[in-house]
Amino acid sequence: MLRTNLSTRPFYNERGIHTGLAVAAIIVVALTIFNLAQIVILTRRQSDLNSRAAAAETRAHDLVVRANTVRRGLDPKELEQVSSAARESNSLIAQRLFSWTDLLNRVETTLPDEVRVTSIRPVADKDGTVIISMTAVGRRTEDIARFMENLEGTGAFADVYSRDESTTEDGLMQTAIEARYLRK
Repeated sequence: MLRTNLSTRPFYNERGIHTGLAVAAIIVVALTIFNLAQIVILTRRQSDLNSRAAAAETRAHDLVVRANTVRRGLDPKELEQVSSAARESNSLIAQRLFSWTDLLNRVETTLPDEVRVTSIRPVADKDGTVIISMTAVGRRTEDIARFMENLEGTGAFADVYSRDESTTEDGLMQTAIEARYLRK
C-alpha cells in the first residue's frame, strides 16, 4: 500500500464550497427580487396616497371657501332667533323625555316610613339639567335628613339640600327639598 501522494497537485473537495456559494447566490437573487417587488408596490401606494391627499386638500379648501361664503351671508339677528328656537325645542324635548315613573320609583325606594312627600315638581334648566323641588313632612328632622341622604346615596340625585323648614299645625316638620336629578 502506497502512502505517498503521486499527483502533481493536491486534491481539494470543492463541491461543498460551490454548493454553498450557489445556495447563497440563489438567496441573494430571491431577496433582490422580493425587494424590487416591494419597491414597486410601495411606490404605487405612495402615489395613490399622494393623489388622495391632494384631492382631500382640494376638497377641504373648497369647503372652507363655501363656509366663509355662508358665514358672510348670515344675519346675526336671524342666527340668534334660530338658536333661541333650537334651545326652546331642546328644552321641550328634554321635558318630554322626563320619566315620572322612574322619578317616583326612586323616591319611593328611598323614602323612610316616618316621612311623607306632599309635592314634587321638576323644572328643566336651559342646559337640560332637571331640578326636582319636593316638600317632605316627617315627625323629626333626623328622619327628613335620612331621606335626603338616601336620595343622594342612589346616585340619581346630586346637590340635595333643604331650602326651607317649618312646623305644621300638627307639630310635624315640613321641609322644602331641592336636588339635581341625574336620570341614571
